[in-house]
Amino acid sequence: MSVLLNKDSRIIVQGITGKTGLFHAMGCRDYGSKVVGGVTPGRGGQTVEGFPVWDSVTDAVKKENANVSMIFVPPFGAADSILESIDAGVELIVCITEGIPVLDMLKVKEFLNKTNHRRKTAGQNMIRLIGPNCPGIITPGQAKVGIMPGYIHKVGSVGIVSRSGTLTYEAVHQTSELGMGQSTCIGIGGDPVKGMEFIDCLELFNNDAGTESIVMIGEIGGTAEEDAAAWVKKNCKKPVVGFIAGRTAPPGRRMGHAGAIISGGSGTADSKMAAMTAAGIRVAPSPAEMGSTLKALLAERGGRA
Repeated sequence: MSVLLNKDSRIIVQGITGKTGLFHAMGCRDYGSKVVGGVTPGRGGQTVEGFPVWDSVTDAVKKENANVSMIFVPPFGAADSILESIDAGVELIVCITEGIPVLDMLKVKEFLNKTNHRRKTAGQNMIRLIGPNCPGIITPGQAKVGIMPGYIHKVGSVGIVSRSGTLTYEAVHQTSELGMGQSTCIGIGGDPVKGMEFIDCLELFNNDAGTESIVMIGEIGGTAEEDAAAWVKKNCKKPVVGFIAGRTAPPGRRMGHAGAIISGGSGTADSKMAAMTAAGIRVAPSPAEMGSTLKALLAERGGRA
């Protein structure tokens, strides 16, 4: 089983004629994903490395029935690219681009929320946005949309959601080495204004029959981890392991992602770990022990390790 992405997902790449976009379009295709083409305004009708190119997302959706978009558009145009995919009704949008201005993303969030409200009223599926500034999403053995190294992923039962791309790969490697594998891995990105949050992903994993346990990797800054912990305590029926990056960061110092900053005494690693522990989430003591912590938790509960 999986969430959001599977072998039947039909993927387009916005910015496919750029060096980075084309490189990762080929990487996703090589993994087995159904990359059906790409979009670059003014380049419609061309073909690059076997991928047809359209002038607009609407054209790509009409021609190829695309339902997933991967965005590799420079920061100054990336928000417009997201808006274009939302307007075209693409149900899963994955924006890899880093450095999109916060004001631009606020406009994207407003439009996405309004669009989803209309779709919900009409009984249509919600549009999901992952990112920006994220590694993407992968359902091992089926499809990947993003920049993650596919070879470290193994088919399994652990759902992984993370603000950190690098630590996503670490959790993947550990759970693969320990024989657990992954159902789906989602890198939600570390920007302060983004699409899917922890709770959105946790809810999907909680409802997925193929996901038996969850790893949630957070960072300092904001309150998303505390909010997620409260949701887990109230709703989640599956074992959850957590980890918080940035424990040694001084207040007021931005560490890595734009959202990873402690301000006003909130968003600290201690407060997040305390909230996780209070919610019944097993907190890994170090990034090297995420996999072993999950394995021990599953053994205690009599689950598959």
